[in-house]
Amino acid sequence: MMAVRGSRALCCSLLLLLLLTVSGVRAAEQDSQSGTVIPAESRPCVDCHAFEFMQRALQDLKRTANNLNTRTEDLLLRVEQRALCDCLPSNLVG
Repeated sequence: MMAVRGSRALCCSLLLLLLLTVSGVRAAEQDSQSGTVIPAESRPCVDCHAFEFMQRALQDLKRTANNLNTRTEDLLLRVEQRALCDCLPSNLVG
């Protein structure tokens, strides 16, 4: 009995998802048809868009790598400082 209810609920969910997808596609088609047409000469080529995208992605990766390097250096300095403090007697540290 529970399996039948579960399968009905699953079928209803899938049907609802399908209906939402179809209505979203139709709305997107209407939006694209109602927009203005830009002549091909004034649009950047696909290669230019790909190059710009890859350039931004590379810049993001460089920033992330620099941030990780900085954080790693900070953590290593803290570890070295703790190790140094653990090795020295407490009357010499403070």
